[in-house]
Amino acid sequence: MFGSLLDYYYYTGDDQYNDLVTQGLLFQVGPDSDYMTPNQTKTTGNDDQGFWGLSAMSAAEQKFPDPPADEPQWLALAQAVFNTQALRWDTQFCGGGLRWQVFSFNTGYDYKNTISNGVFFNLAARLAMYTGNQTYADWAEKVWNWTSAVSMMSADYHFYDGAHTGENCTDINRQQWTYQPGVYLLGAANMYNFTNGSDVWKDHVNNILNTTDTFFYSPTVKDVMVEVACEPFDTCDTDNYSFKAYLSRWMAATTKMAPWTYDIVMPKIRASAAAAALQCSGGSSGTLCGMKWTDGAKWDGSSGVGQQMSALEVMQSLLISRVAPPVTNSTGGTSKGDPAAGSAGTFNPDLPQGVIQKRDRVGAGFLTTLIIISGIGSAWWMIA
Repeated sequence: MFGSLLDYYYYTGDDQYNDLVTQGLLFQVGPDSDYMTPNQTKTTGNDDQGFWGLSAMSAAEQKFPDPPADEPQWLALAQAVFNTQALRWDTQFCGGGLRWQVFSFNTGYDYKNTISNGVFFNLAARLAMYTGNQTYADWAEKVWNWTSAVSMMSADYHFYDGAHTGENCTDINRQQWTYQPGVYLLGAANMYNFTNGSDVWKDHVNNILNTTDTFFYSPTVKDVMVEVACEPFDTCDTDNYSFKAYLSRWMAATTKMAPWTYDIVMPKIRASAAAAALQCSGGSSGTLCGMKWTDGAKWDGSSGVGQQMSALEVMQSLLISRVAPPVTNSTGGTSKGDPAAGSAGTFNPDLPQGVIQKRDRVGAGFLTTLIIISGIGSAWWMIA
């Protein structure tokens, strides 16, 4: 959600929502400024925390206005998320990897999933690129190698959902979602850049990009994105509706880190954006966006934040050639870091946590939802 709004400012320069975005990114940082908040304990997954970290990383890379000096800074927040997750790397089962859930009392704690580990890989690679610190790159290599060794990434670069610790990760769930190759694609592109054009990482980028064809397979509409695991069967849930936004975002961002990919990526982005714009024809206003972009102007009857966010992200990705590449701390980045942030680890949810720092949380999520919904209107001109 906040990643899409950050991208909106990055692509358009329209700053009218920046104060709300800053508020949203800061209100959930938690007492230790690591996006681990007591009020979300029952639902916190490593992927959830990781996505907050990726948004903070994007804010640093895109030179989104820095928070006030007495607030946590974007780079330090991304580093805090990385450090808390590095401490959770679990070698007791499956030879490594992050579990899906952070806490043992949450359903899914016995599952190691590709997206949690992919977000960690992506964040490590981008921190390496931004800071020049080899330690982050070493972690990125470690996560990549583990994902391959445990067969959550196949020999031909298909990414599968995950596996259970009780089976030592031998029971691979072979569901494929759009955001799985996307998160590894951008991480690999950053590693290509960090290694000064390593042929190994270039091959990884090319091979992942090839497998994204799985999600652009429609026999009737060329190059239009499909969520193959649920969309054809009308089984997509609230989370699934947003996944296309992430693949669109990361494919577009990859063209900045691996420029040769532009001519491969953009035909898919253009076709998908045009199809998404047609699908945004629902409701009494005629502007609600559905999930099935391959249906053209025939609205599929679904609507929600995920559908709006996916449409917005693929449309604004059309502007990728007009914006500067992500900055680093040596190319104009201004966000202040803290390499030790988050090193104390995750708080113990069984201990009293006290009162959460006072912030104006009222309506933040609601306002953000409204922004995304209204933001589609601002994106129409990109298709023209």
